[in-house]
Amino acid sequence: MKNYDIQAIDAVVNLWTPEMLAIRPNRDAFYGGKMKVTTQDLKGVSHEEMLRRMDAAGIERSFLIAAKVGPIMHKASYHTPYAMVAEAVNRYPDRFSGLAGLDATEGMDGVRQLEKAVKDYGFIGAHFYPHWFELAPDHAKWYPFYAKCVELNVPVQLQVGQSMLYDPQHRLRSVGRPIALDAVACDFPELKIIGIHVGIPWTDEMIAMAWKHPNVFIGTDAHSPKYWPESFVKYINSYGQDKVIFGTDFPVLEFQRTRDEIDNLNLRQEPKRKLLRDNVLRIYGLNPEA
Repeated sequence: MKNYDIQAIDAVVNLWTPEMLAIRPNRDAFYGGKMKVTTQDLKGVSHEEMLRRMDAAGIERSFLIAAKVGPIMHKASYHTPYAMVAEAVNRYPDRFSGLAGLDATEGMDGVRQLEKAVKDYGFIGAHFYPHWFELAPDHAKWYPFYAKCVELNVPVQLQVGQSMLYDPQHRLRSVGRPIALDAVACDFPELKIIGIHVGIPWTDEMIAMAWKHPNVFIGTDAHSPKYWPESFVKYINSYGQDKVIFGTDFPVLEFQRTRDEIDNLNLRQEPKRKLLRDNVLRIYGLNPEA
């Protein structure tokens, strides 16, 4: 087993147990086809197997998403029960933390669910996919959730960049241009906003938002480090070293492969440590000794 010099924290991980997969529609075509997830993993990955892989990759903790993927009434959508993620966190509190998925169509009921997830389940942040609702990040329907995140003092993750084609019969517009975060950051200067998925193909636009706003950050998940734009690697290694956090979007990216590809980028030691660990601890207010 390789000995990694930094114990990383993965900020974007999908719950992938067989029980969870039973409620996810069309996973084989997208994850097995476009994302190249192995046939074995398409059957599910237990908590214990996930922890074994995390250990092999030098990953100390993962943030598990209780994802809400589209309005629940749509046949291609699904909502991960908060309780399912909470159960994993309760079993392994030193290895997992929970993120509450958001569905803009749920209105204030969804806001109350978010509050319950943080106060009762101990979740440490929120997470959502704008394109699944075809509502840009600066749409008014997201604003009550932003306000609640500020009130609860928790960060929000949201996908920026293009949408993916999950189902040829259910095409989604790419509403997640990073520039849409400009209005959100102006309206909610206390809200910690993390644009995940690198912002591809508008990575430079995402960098511009993180450079402009003290409360905007970037998540590196879902795109292999060896394919990251050169400008993004330079940003991490220089003036953006305090603004980027590590993630895989497992099983989209395998833990160990992603760690190895980051090692191959030849980042300076201090920016590399900030990327893999220090920044996410600061942004989420986590105790590194906990």
